[in-house]
Amino acid sequence: MPDPVITVLHSGDRPKHLPRARYATDDELADALPGTEVLLVWEFTSTALRAAWPAADALRWVHTASAGVDRMIFPGMVESDVLLTNSRGVFDTPIAEYVLGLVIAMAKDLPGTLAQQGRRQWRHRETERVAGRRAVVVGSGPIGRATAALLGAVGMRVELVGRRGGDGAHPFDALPGLLPSAEWLVLAAPLTDATRGLLDAAALAALPDGARVVNVGRGALVVQDDLVAALESGRLGGAALDVFEAEPLPADSPLWTLPGVIVSPHMSGDVLGWRDELEALFSDNLDRYRSGRPLRNVVDKTLGFVTAGGTP
Repeated sequence: MPDPVITVLHSGDRPKHLPRARYATDDELADALPGTEVLLVWEFTSTALRAAWPAADALRWVHTASAGVDRMIFPGMVESDVLLTNSRGVFDTPIAEYVLGLVIAMAKDLPGTLAQQGRRQWRHRETERVAGRRAVVVGSGPIGRATAALLGAVGMRVELVGRRGGDGAHPFDALPGLLPSAEWLVLAAPLTDATRGLLDAAALAALPDGARVVNVGRGALVVQDDLVAALESGRLGGAALDVFEAEPLPADSPLWTLPGVIVSPHMSGDVLGWRDELEALFSDNLDRYRSGRPLRNVVDKTLGFVTAGGTP
């Protein structure tokens, strides 16, 4: 069987150890797709595939170097026989560690300590306990479960919420009943029709005074204007946001300067060596593809995420 024609969609940062492939940026993708059998979406923030889709005359498999696949879900893809896989498993522990770091940083006011150090200001304060606090983690996939496990390891009381519940998780429709006692709300869910805008004014109003929000899922899980209003009112204790409706976050966004807010540039899963892990996962799947074996991390395109097993 001849090797498949592989195209890599990139933005300048290319994989280092892949076999011979075509390389294309967003503007070049439509010209590179004809004859392409395998597409590696290395630039995971790209939405170019949707526009270039009519040129995909031989495409059989798309792999994205991300856990979220919302940018790959559009009618042409969903209705086709093209397999879609993601990079589930690479980011679970790094993102969970990042969330734990954010929780501790906010509870212990590390941003305030660093700001005062920069001013050479000595001002004693008291900080909060983490152990015993109630956290609700929305998203019961590998990232959400890894996050819940780490938060539980430092003594937090964690409730996990997933699409259907089960295996220790509440079903999604239980979330409204959990919000009033959620001192920490962590969003680690995929972006689907069911989760888009889940944290709106009503959900924010249900949180207890002083609650904090951490979003490492997708920006559109949150109605950003509603979050800004809740923060400006002083009801929320703060927020740590790694993802946003528009990225990069515009310079005039009030989130940059609101008290108690930590802004990071979509980096919660990016640790030293992460690109090597992404390449290794794709290479393993490419070996499977060539030999006709089931691929890892096959996405259910109607749901927008990998279901149990992740094989067709």
